[in-house]
Amino acid sequence: MPVSIVVGGQFGSEGKGKVAYEIARQHKSCVAVRVGGCNSGHTVIGPHGSPIKFQVLPTPSILPSANSVIAAGSYIDPDILYAEIQATGLTPDRLMIDENALLITPDNKEAEINANLREAIGSTNSGTGAAVISRLRRDGSAKFASEDQRLAPYICNARSFLRQRLNGGERVVIEGTQGFGLSPLHSCDYPNVTTRDTTAAGFLSETGLSPFDVDEIVMVIRAFPIRVAGNSGPLPNETDWETVTAESGYNEELVEYTTVTNNVRRVARFDAEVVKSSIEANSPSSIVLNHVDYVDAGTRSSHAHSPVTEAFVADIERQIDHPISFVGFGPSTIVPHVQNNPSAKYA
Repeated sequence: MPVSIVVGGQFGSEGKGKVAYEIARQHKSCVAVRVGGCNSGHTVIGPHGSPIKFQVLPTPSILPSANSVIAAGSYIDPDILYAEIQATGLTPDRLMIDENALLITPDNKEAEINANLREAIGSTNSGTGAAVISRLRRDGSAKFASEDQRLAPYICNARSFLRQRLNGGERVVIEGTQGFGLSPLHSCDYPNVTTRDTTAAGFLSETGLSPFDVDEIVMVIRAFPIRVAGNSGPLPNETDWETVTAESGYNEELVEYTTVTNNVRRVARFDAEVVKSSIEANSPSSIVLNHVDYVDAGTRSSHAHSPVTEAFVADIERQIDHPISFVGFGPSTIVPHVQNNPSAKYA
């Protein structure tokens, strides 16, 4: 089986972790790959109904049938990764860390703090950007995953492992991080961007696989896009959580916090421009629209459209000139948007 890539179509936090988990869950045997750094967190609802947050591991790592890979293009905070390994109980036969993945060092974190990046562009100060620079500098300052003895049992050539699994007929799910609007190559918001390309092509490059391996690109967007707190860049149609709560019909306050820094996210009404650009760059085979329950609170429990959400999704399809294949109601539910995808796989 070939490769599925999950990519964000806005500014991150679109629900990629939930989607990657669902794709992996549908396959009896698969490999989940996480790329990127610790400057983004993905959340998945565990088997007991509680949210589990990861900054390094892919969300399908909680599935007993899935193997997990940290790719060569990853930037690892070893303390965070080791804590996630301990929490999930992953053993070396189920987790592979590429020998060329880079460690984020205390010096990397200090460099970003001293550069005042949080104040300037809303950076998480995770050290990911400084680690990227150390790799590109080629002066011996970069530290590789193989240099941390705690990770030694998991170190391998991940590219070769993935190729063997693909040749054996297994599905590979690449869980991309952040969103297209944060790409340092393709976003129009530079310098308010992240440190790596956030397109499907960029994620694939970080794994060492071929474009010929890919048969599915799933783009994930949200009904109400967000950006991280602070001076993180333009957010068209910005509103506030009080307004979203009042218009949705929720009794309790809707508010979201960033996974890495635990700050209140900025929120906005849907804007089509960044999504249309993301479609140009990624050519998705399907699009998932999450947080539709923010339009009508009643849909979270029913897991089904109301007339209000039907009209909302139809309007988004018109704006982006592309069909929505799946919709997400709440933190764990993804259902087919039947009008456009009656035989959808990830129900």
